[in-house]
Amino acid sequence: MAMAATELEYRVELLNRMVASCHDKCSAKPYKEGVLSVGESSCVDRCAAKYWQVVAIVGQLLGSAK
Repeated sequence: MAMAATELEYRVELLNRMVASCHDKCSAKPYKEGVLSVGESSCVDRCAAKYWQVVAIVGQLLGSAK
């Protein structure tokens, strides 16, 4: 059970980091509207996809290093 809790904490932290990173890169400041523009939405989609690709690559590298 402790491993599951640790894994959940890791996943939540990973998601929070991705959200913060993509928000900083893609959101216009100051906020002009309550919804994302088409450009911001595209940026967030690309950012999230790239983030998860990097996480997968790092996971594979760390897994092969054991």
